[in-house]
Amino acid sequence: MSGAFPAGVAVAAARLPGTTDADWSTLLTRLDREWPRLERLFEQVYGTGERSVAELALLAGQLATSWQERPADLRALDAAREADPTWFTSNRMLGGVLYVDRYAGDLEGVRARIPYFTELGLTYLHLMPLFAAPEENSDGGYAVSSYRDVAPALGTMAQLTDLAAELRANGIALVVDFIFNHTSDEHEWARRAAAGERDHEDFYWFFPDRTMPDAYERTVREIFPDDHPGSFVPVPTPDGQGVRWVWATFHSFQWDLNYANPAVFRAMAGEMLFLANRGVDILRMDAVAFIWKRLGTSCESQPEAHVLLQAFNAVCRIAAPAVLFKSEAIVHPDEVIRYVSPGECQLSYNPLQMALIWNSLATRDARLLQQALERRHALPPGTAWVNYVRSHDDIGWTFADEDAAELGIDGYAHRRFLNQFFVNRFPGSFARGVPFADNPRTGDCRIAGTTASLAGLEAGDPGAVDRIVLAHAIVLSTGGVPLLYLGDEVGQLNDLAYADEPGHAGDSRWVHRPRYPARDYAQRLDPSTDAGRVHARLRRLVDVRRATPELAGNTLVTFDTHNPHLVAYQRPGRHDGRRTVVLVVANVADDGQTVDARTLSGLPPVAEDLLTGGEVRIGDGLTLPPHGVVWLRVTPEPG
Repeated sequence: MSGAFPAGVAVAAARLPGTTDADWSTLLTRLDREWPRLERLFEQVYGTGERSVAELALLAGQLATSWQERPADLRALDAAREADPTWFTSNRMLGGVLYVDRYAGDLEGVRARIPYFTELGLTYLHLMPLFAAPEENSDGGYAVSSYRDVAPALGTMAQLTDLAAELRANGIALVVDFIFNHTSDEHEWARRAAAGERDHEDFYWFFPDRTMPDAYERTVREIFPDDHPGSFVPVPTPDGQGVRWVWATFHSFQWDLNYANPAVFRAMAGEMLFLANRGVDILRMDAVAFIWKRLGTSCESQPEAHVLLQAFNAVCRIAAPAVLFKSEAIVHPDEVIRYVSPGECQLSYNPLQMALIWNSLATRDARLLQQALERRHALPPGTAWVNYVRSHDDIGWTFADEDAAELGIDGYAHRRFLNQFFVNRFPGSFARGVPFADNPRTGDCRIAGTTASLAGLEAGDPGAVDRIVLAHAIVLSTGGVPLLYLGDEVGQLNDLAYADEPGHAGDSRWVHRPRYPARDYAQRLDPSTDAGRVHARLRRLVDVRRATPELAGNTLVTFDTHNPHLVAYQRPGRHDGRRTVVLVVANVADDGQTVDARTLSGLPPVAEDLLTGGEVRIGDGLTLPPHGVVWLRVTPEPG
């Protein structure tokens, strides 16, 4: 490459026809900046042997070619986001998530709903797995059979590319899942491995007998025991005369990729850059905690997992700098944070906050949530949480036992209580969730259900709408990117007929993936309906957040109300040139709760109530109704 490529790497790609001097110079500048990091990280995992050097050289060629093939509008977006690297921390960010087929039928249906997305204020749209996958049971699309082909029933890659462009023109970033840990057994790589092609056998973890699987399974946990025990499944040998064993952490048809093979890294980098050049803005890095295997460990969150993510990050900083990574690591809270940095994953789901919102509503006790906000909310600069009330997935009780113990709570017993409460097996429960992945041997269980059904709307509980609003008021005011599962903003209920659909009966999570709730959307402007009440109040929260600069970023300071039923925190910032603070207080109890005057004495006696638009005197104390929430702007002092 004209002798300009770093470290004397032999590059398989030359300067392509049509590449301008300016674009070539941009590529070389990024290489000078990022290649040493990529090379160091690659060698940290794969060493400096002949094979590693060869794969690294081929990777360099891929990066050069991918950048030169990147469309001009996406190169312009690269430059804009390099100039504004924290664009995603704005208080105007609002995420939505949907399954294409269930919400809109196909990609053209999604395109037709862009006017509604802009009406709602979305700036981020996550389309759940939409690539080719096995028919019927594909683990909700997470058994990917091709990273380059959209599922035929949903559309084509050309349509996805056009949709990305139209979303971008409307200020909406496109998010898709990058199934990072595994492929389906129908992927071309897996088919070639099954046929005995040595190069592709090395893309997966194959063993000829149970010796090594048994050794690994002594320390790894079962994820889907209803599907298969342990982490390995038998597959026929290429000659059909026997069996061998392949690693399948999740379902039997999802084969784990072997990242110990540098060719897998290079292949996955190619798939990632292909999607980036189709206009994908954010890649949700699925199951990142599982990608590195080490005998004698849980094979989760190994150090190499972080190194690999950092190396993939460097790949994008060279060839597609506009692209961000979102970590999906549902692990111990101390582990979740370790995936988050500008050089690894800039975004991360916040599963702890989600779980503890539901815990607070069940127990009417906000202390675990308050503790988490104080200790586990801070993130490195240049990163953000994706905060959510619920997702497409189940709810697992991810709080740390040691945190619970400080409050006199036994973690094991408390999880059993929460599981019973949210599936209506506890007297007086308002929730109507269903159990997912019951494991009688371990006592483990997770919870499925829409926000409305979990909050009591399905049960007819009078506090249901207030609980829905309270939960969203927290995720909309704690910073980062708040995420709505579309349909929840009109109070959609569980789909109890999910088991009648082909391939869904064995996965109760489909109960909270209903089809487009047309009736609820039709009623969203009718204040006499549940859909209208939920929609109006959530829209008010969204609109106020967009107008409140203090709610940008992640900076949060907890506020001790001396009342265990209240969660409270401050969001410092500036408004109209003044130093201001937005105080958020939420009451998780079923009766009114008070913050006394002495507790509030450090604040000015009068605050602006952002949600009602009026003033409220707090000098004499503050009383919140059952499940009430306030966002109060105060000006501590001139400045």
